[in-house]
Amino acid sequence: MRQVAIVGVGMTKFGKSEKTLIEMGAEAAMEAINDSNLKPKDIQALFVGCGASIVEENQTIIGGFLAEDLGIAGIPAPRVESACSSGSWAVALAAMTVAGGYFDIALAVGVERQTVLSTEFNTRMMASGVHSFYESPTGLSFPGVFGMATHLYAHKYGIPLGRLKDCLAKIAIKNHRNAAKNPKAQFQKEISMETYYNSIMVASPLQLYDCSPISDGGAAVVVTTADIAKKLVPKPVHLIGIGYSSSGSLCGQKDFTRVKARETSAKIAYNMAGITPKDIDVAELHDCFTMAEILAYEGLGFFEPGEGYKAVERGDTEIGGKIPCNPSGGLKAKGHPTGATGPAQVYEIVKQIRGECGPRQVEGAEIGITDTMGGSFAAIINLILKKGW
Repeated sequence: MRQVAIVGVGMTKFGKSEKTLIEMGAEAAMEAINDSNLKPKDIQALFVGCGASIVEENQTIIGGFLAEDLGIAGIPAPRVESACSSGSWAVALAAMTVAGGYFDIALAVGVERQTVLSTEFNTRMMASGVHSFYESPTGLSFPGVFGMATHLYAHKYGIPLGRLKDCLAKIAIKNHRNAAKNPKAQFQKEISMETYYNSIMVASPLQLYDCSPISDGGAAVVVTTADIAKKLVPKPVHLIGIGYSSSGSLCGQKDFTRVKARETSAKIAYNMAGITPKDIDVAELHDCFTMAEILAYEGLGFFEPGEGYKAVERGDTEIGGKIPCNPSGGLKAKGHPTGATGPAQVYEIVKQIRGECGPRQVEGAEIGITDTMGGSFAAIINLILKKGW
């Protein structure tokens, strides 16, 4: 297997866009290609992560149309679907094919255009990530899933719900503060504790500012071998670990305060990279809801089960803390165009390792991890990146 490196990353501004899926994908792709000092003709394969192009624009086989728009029609260009982890799988598949020698240079793009759909339709579409026969008939949607997870966590570990809620508020405040320093984030303003508590209730005990928004956007990553990377850019970032796992329906999971799929995925990634959680300098986590961020702290091994909320109270996950999490603003404030989320996480970690994040820079960041979750804890993928120069 060949050592894999990332030589270019690109990302549109997240939020509401008038551009089509292909236009947003092409914008992010060209930024990544230019960042890698390559030309479109150098790309040998394209992997596109997109969860719902068929309902957003009545469009399938989006990869072929995006390749054509980039001027590289004829290369393999499959679309990858794994709910919110679609884009991370596109990156992983690009990396695997390069590592295996099938291609020398591959492009992964993630894109989604969700604001063209109503809030009700988006909720219904996202709810397709729960089991359609066992769970959908109950009316379960993801705010409900993470509302239940919050109650279960508080009960399991004997935490007063008010104390846990204050921790969730601090996560929202942290991520909005970080996003305010990110020019590509959807929400570029800070919020206060008062703002958080005055927001509407969505699914008890989760309120509006506990929830990631409906977003449009695209992100892209150029992957090649470490040897080729040395000839292209002065600061290649090596992809040293890929972890992946899956689970079934929620009703088949005994305790989803412990995300077993994440624990399995993280272990695979750490073993491949030859590191432990203590070696991670910065993390981009799947905080679709504030409670999801706490579960990710624990599932990735940063803190013991039942201790993640205490890390929030201590400020451990702030920039400058023990393990800075979501310096981009995370899904919560940077935005969550589902197919683009994974590559956007990679974008942030690459920029952090290069030292290109300005006021949200994590000092001395050399190793970072991304964590992307699809469905009701049903698909988890973790990518570990390391300074390569």
